[in-house]
Amino acid sequence: MNKQFFITTAIDYVNGQPHLGHAYEKIVADVIARSRRSLGQETFFLTGLDEHGQKIQQAAQAEGKSPQAYCDELAVDWKAFAKKLELTNDDFVRTTEPRHKEVVQAILTKLHAAGQFYRKTYRGFYSTKEETFLTDKDRRPDGTFDPAYGEVIELEENNYWFKLREQQQWLIDYLEKNPSFVAPDHRRNEVLGFLKNNELEDLCISRPAARLNWGIPLPFDKDFVTYVWFDALVNYISIPAAHGDATVLSALKNSQPSTLNPQLSLWPADIHVVGKDIVKFHAVFWPIMLKAMGLPLPKQILVHGWWQKDGAKISKSTGNIVDPIAVIDEWGLDAFRFYVLRELDIGPDGNWTDAGFKSRYQAELANGLGNLINRSLSMLKRYRNGVVPAKHDELAAAAAKAADETRALLKQNQLQSALQSIWGLVTRANQYVDQTKPFSLAKDPAQARRLDEVLYNLTETCRVLAVLLWSFLPGTAVKIYAQLGLTSAPDKLDNVTWGGLPAGHKIGEPAPLFPRKEER
Repeated sequence: MNKQFFITTAIDYVNGQPHLGHAYEKIVADVIARSRRSLGQETFFLTGLDEHGQKIQQAAQAEGKSPQAYCDELAVDWKAFAKKLELTNDDFVRTTEPRHKEVVQAILTKLHAAGQFYRKTYRGFYSTKEETFLTDKDRRPDGTFDPAYGEVIELEENNYWFKLREQQQWLIDYLEKNPSFVAPDHRRNEVLGFLKNNELEDLCISRPAARLNWGIPLPFDKDFVTYVWFDALVNYISIPAAHGDATVLSALKNSQPSTLNPQLSLWPADIHVVGKDIVKFHAVFWPIMLKAMGLPLPKQILVHGWWQKDGAKISKSTGNIVDPIAVIDEWGLDAFRFYVLRELDIGPDGNWTDAGFKSRYQAELANGLGNLINRSLSMLKRYRNGVVPAKHDELAAAAAKAADETRALLKQNQLQSALQSIWGLVTRANQYVDQTKPFSLAKDPAQARRLDEVLYNLTETCRVLAVLLWSFLPGTAVKIYAQLGLTSAPDKLDNVTWGGLPAGHKIGEPAPLFPRKEER
């Protein structure tokens, strides 16, 4: 059975509505998933929701709802959000689902039997907001805790702990031997710096049910529920298990053969796409958990940065926000996808400005791509009744260069650079119109053959661009194909080869792809 390319986003905590950061992470993962399919790889894309923990229990109580009802209502909004972004996810996990709980409990049972857990009483500080225990090392020089932790209380509590500390050197060695395990490089260096300069603490994997009952019960002690992060990370293998993945099922000692048809081969994950704030959970806790389970590690943790707006932190309380749904409703989904991918490379932080968005829309989408497609196809309609002339190769080399670069960059998940390469072809084709002046050629019957050559080069470049753009701007790519009168989908990079439009083919109707917006 062929292993599929398996890509995941982090699962989102359902204590609010989706925002720009959520949209960005999902779009990055979606473009990678689409590009892998476009490259001919079978691909499985997973996203979903993290629904347990104290914050959710408290939010539900504040609204007079049961935690499950609270989660069910929000899950509707989050699923609608994924649909709004036109994600091509193959599954959507909710950590309250039985299929996920069963796997979490199977892992807990296995690790408990293997002596990976022990009980101890903890005395110290606890951040309810972050659902984490703190030590004196987390204090600032003046003895206070960072406001990001919210209210910090003193706590004495008996819990189960997972032996992380003894795996510290193994993990350092693994990161040094596998430099691409955490990307970009500076994030890997941060993890190594943390591991080399701090003694790794064991991980508290339980919470007393008397204090927090909204969680998955420990199978070996019903007085406790599972710590929300231990539960959440497991989604990356609980869904492969639910789809009959033999690697995961054998590690869980699941004697039941999968009845699923077809059974999928997903694990190990090829890429976990995560934000920079949760690198420690994915690059420290998760590898040690997997090693203890006897499972291979994911191939890469791909870490993206955060967005600001107008140079300041995005904040609901200050009103400094970007509402992705409002932007999509006004400007179109592909304009939104284009801006976040073109503006921000995977890794650094980005800064959203409304002026920058409008500028890219006008210059690169409306005046660049949209204008090229519209004038190329309109001229073919006007001068040749929409019929494609004989093949000609004047722009073939430029198209091949863009195609080769895009293919190579997509394999490296260099999405911003791939878009820049595609726009190099857009620019080249627009310059070609200015240089060849087809509207002047059309006035001279003696130049009929030269006009045919120019029109073929422009029309075929439009087709090539649709194929190259499909992973990034799928709606636009489909519209270009429709305007070209093509009934197939532009979703295979193999179709980028020059000469795909045969002579005599009749195109469809040109229409503006990115209507210019009037200044208001």
